[in-house]
Amino acid sequence: MRFTPASIALAIVLTTVSSVGLSQKPDSQISPQSVEWQKAGEAAHKAGNLEGATDALESALAIDPRNRAAFVELAEVARAQGLQGKAIRLYKEALLLDPTDVAALAGQGEAMVEKGAIAKAKDVLAQAQALCKGDCASVGKLAAAIQKGPPAVAMTSKDAVTVPKAAPTQTP
Repeated sequence: MRFTPASIALAIVLTTVSSVGLSQKPDSQISPQSVEWQKAGEAAHKAGNLEGATDALESALAIDPRNRAAFVELAEVARAQGLQGKAIRLYKEALLLDPTDVAALAGQGEAMVEKGAIAKAKDVLAQAQALCKGDCASVGKLAAAIQKGPPAVAMTSKDAVTVPKAAPTQTP
C-alpha cells in the first residue's frame, strides 16, 4: 500500500515519455504536400520571386513544421532579402530538428558574417568542421566568407545625415 502512489506516478511518467517518442515523425516521413510547397518555394527563389518563395515555404512549414529543408531554404530567401537576423533564427530552427546538419550550420555562419558577428561565425565554423565527414563545400565556403570578412556597408544619399540649417538669430 505504501508504494501504490509512487507506482502510479512512475507508470504515468513512463507512459507520457514513451508516447512523446512515438508521436514525433522522422525526416523521411515529411508530409508530401509540405515537400511540394517546398519545391515550389525553391523554384520561386531560383526565379527571383522572393515574396512568392517566402509564401510557398511558409505554407510548407505550416503543413509540416518538421520540414528542415524548408527552414533552410526560407533562411536562404531571408538572406537574399538582406534579413540576416531572420535567417540566423531560421537556421537555428533547422538545427533544432537536426543538430548535425552541416549545410544549416554553414548557412548560419555565413549569415553571421554578413551581419558582422565574426567571432560567432568562427565558433559555428569549428562546429561544422567537427561534424564534416566527407565533401564539405559549404564549410569551405563559410571559411572563405570569414576570411573575407563582413561586407562593406556603403552610405547612400538616403542614409546621409542632413543637418538642419539654424535660423538666423536676431540680437535685440
